[in-house]
Amino acid sequence: MDGNENPYGCSPRVRRALAKYAFYHIYPDPLHREIMGPLEKYVGVGQEHIVIGSGSDELIDLILRVFLEPGDKVINCAPTFGMYPFSTAVCGGRTVTVPRNAKYEVDINGVKAAIDSRTKVIFIASPNNPTGNVTPQKDLLKLVETGIIVVMDEAYYEFCGQTVAPLVPEYPNLIVLRSFSKWAGLGGLRAGYGIFPSDLAELIRRIKIPYNVNIAAMIAVRESLDDKAYLQGKVKAIIIERKRLSDKLKKQGLLSPLPSQANFILCPVVKGDAREIKEWLDKRGIFVRYFDKPLLNNMLRISVGKPEHTDALIEALAKYKGGRDGR
Repeated sequence: MDGNENPYGCSPRVRRALAKYAFYHIYPDPLHREIMGPLEKYVGVGQEHIVIGSGSDELIDLILRVFLEPGDKVINCAPTFGMYPFSTAVCGGRTVTVPRNAKYEVDINGVKAAIDSRTKVIFIASPNNPTGNVTPQKDLLKLVETGIIVVMDEAYYEFCGQTVAPLVPEYPNLIVLRSFSKWAGLGGLRAGYGIFPSDLAELIRRIKIPYNVNIAAMIAVRESLDDKAYLQGKVKAIIIERKRLSDKLKKQGLLSPLPSQANFILCPVVKGDAREIKEWLDKRGIFVRYFDKPLLNNMLRISVGKPEHTDALIEALAKYKGGRDGR
């Protein structure tokens, strides 16, 4: 319960298709033509706007390679996904951190104030990892109006249903990233995609490596898009379990779960020490994510699992006493 993976795994159609495929010795199609049509239909924008990557992490790197010169700046609204500052540093840029407010909302005025002549990209995750909250469209558009490239990372889109993808063709500086890791259970195969203004999409295609997405991942994406009803049913089950997990944690009183529109819940620790609780759970085979950094002091992030995972977690926490005698 620490990696935000889909506890139900991939579609059964994915497993069957991968088992039957007989041409793994042949390189994949660098243009991903077999899946572009179904993906266009799923996203609702034309193929000229879509670029497929080996996970959205690859696309983050490619975006920064395109826009950054050494010393250029990237605005990061912490706490958020750690790949933004990591990839910025790899590409020779400088991360400018604009902390979110006490409710973990993006500080729109703070971001605007941080922009200068070296600012090239602004990253916004929505729902945000690890806080689980969504940035409203009206706030995002205030940043788009600055003219700086704004990357809206919607890796957890399917768990909230709120997207700005249809707006991408209208704005020359808006990019949306999505993933198949969370809703489709393909984290181990690395498949994601970006929705770009068409001219930027063409530029990204020109600089990406030709065979960036392996054939197994492309088969898995194809079968996932053909089995949306099954996968969306599992997403619904996770959303239902998210509320059940939150309600049980609130009732227990050890943690104080925050509202979430993703497949995880951020929990300030009310009674005890977050690191100690994490270690307590580790010893019992239950893994959660521990944080001890600004705005996340003494907090745990818990990925939503199946009902039996929730029950095991709650049972373990009920036995936690704190301190050495609780071990």
